[in-house]
Amino acid sequence: MIRSIRARVTLLFLLAMLSALSAFAIGIWLRQRDSVDYRELQRYVQSQAELAIRIIMQAETRGPVTVVRDSLVGETLTSELASAMEVIPDYLLVIDRTGRSLYVSEKARALPDSDRNVLFSRALDIEADETRATLLTLGVDKLFLSARDEKTSRSSIARIVAGSSARPTEDTWRESQIALRRSLLVLLPVALLIGGVWAYIIGGVAVRPITTIISELEAITDGRSLHRRLGGADAQGDELARLTSTLNAMIGRLENSFGGLRRFTADASHELKTPLTVLRASIERAMMARRGSNEQMECLEQALNEVTRMADLVNSLLSLARADEGRFDLVRDVVLLDSMLRDIAETATILGEPNGIEVVVSECEPLTVEGDAPRLRQLLLNLVENAIKYTTVGGTVELSLSTEQGAAVLTVKDTGMGIAAADLPFIFERFWRADRARSRKSGRGGTGLGLAISQYIAQAHGGTLTAQSRLGRGSTFTLTLPGAVRRDVSRPETSPPRVA
Repeated sequence: MIRSIRARVTLLFLLAMLSALSAFAIGIWLRQRDSVDYRELQRYVQSQAELAIRIIMQAETRGPVTVVRDSLVGETLTSELASAMEVIPDYLLVIDRTGRSLYVSEKARALPDSDRNVLFSRALDIEADETRATLLTLGVDKLFLSARDEKTSRSSIARIVAGSSARPTEDTWRESQIALRRSLLVLLPVALLIGGVWAYIIGGVAVRPITTIISELEAITDGRSLHRRLGGADAQGDELARLTSTLNAMIGRLENSFGGLRRFTADASHELKTPLTVLRASIERAMMARRGSNEQMECLEQALNEVTRMADLVNSLLSLARADEGRFDLVRDVVLLDSMLRDIAETATILGEPNGIEVVVSECEPLTVEGDAPRLRQLLLNLVENAIKYTTVGGTVELSLSTEQGAAVLTVKDTGMGIAAADLPFIFERFWRADRARSRKSGRGGTGLGLAISQYIAQAHGGTLTAQSRLGRGSTFTLTLPGAVRRDVSRPETSPPRVA
């Protein structure tokens, strides 16, 4: 099994090259297999016929060109003219006006009787044409014939027919075919060898950046090296540059995830360590106290409070884990936001009474949205509890509900201590608190997960949760939920059950 990309690319290139060369060779062979080129032979035959005409015409200027040597045979060419005709090595016939042969070349006389008769018969029938030759197929050979009519001759010569065998041309063609096949068989391996070497070299050059990326990625194998980035991501339009940029982006996300995981683990351990220590101390004190005494009951009550706090923390962690896995399920129904806001305002009033914090509802439009009522109630309670927790004695918490461009806008505004501008981008992170001392001053130590859960609830409803704050001047949290519908308050309707 070939595991190297370079080797696979080389093999695929060789296969493609072999296919192309094979198709090219087969195409040449098929084209030339039955296409013997007779044009040169035809021109040669025509030139022989013209040469014979010129020899006869020159001989006629010197005297008679035919003599009667035998009364039975009739006229024949003179010995001088016959000797001159011998310079034409192939087939040559000189025919008189009655169709008898005045001269027959040696090759024509050597033909078998049947072939010679066919040749004589065809010599009389073919058309005299100076531009083409006629193919004659004999029993043992193929001949190309070219005829010339001697109309101006002062003798009895009427026609000259020159011919030549196609066998030498066909033999030459066969030899060329054999040479072509041998050349292809020799050149094909050479071409494949040269192509394979170049493909291997080019493949090595192409794969070298990938090898570099692999080496750099191997050096980034643990969470402590995720700060490093791959080089070569600055090139434009290069696939490897795009791959490098994508890997760098992924490494950046992994770095953030690992950092968040380390912070999350450390913060969760810290948050669980304190209640576990208090719980252990309370149980030990309860075991040492007299049974049924007030001291034992106080210790058990303190232990119960810590268990409750730990249970809240575990439930919050479980909600966030489900959100990370995409299992933040919602049971959607019509939610009366104005009724929910008034109920939460009543709860906030009770929570703010010990510190003299006033809770007011400045605006409350009758709006409904489709959503999960318990989740939305949890979100608003988190915002209200944070507002009361971080508002100084005698402060104010203002709640409002309005509509803007078809979306419901819920606002929780307080006059508390506010959040510094440098801390504002991190308030929705898990276990984050702008000032950890504030929890101790308020007397209600939180887990630092409330805003993170609220952010997930808002996003699950397709909305947004944003915060604006200035240090020492309070904070404003704004929840925007899409798909708000104004309710007709003139028509009586049954309110949905309140969720505790």
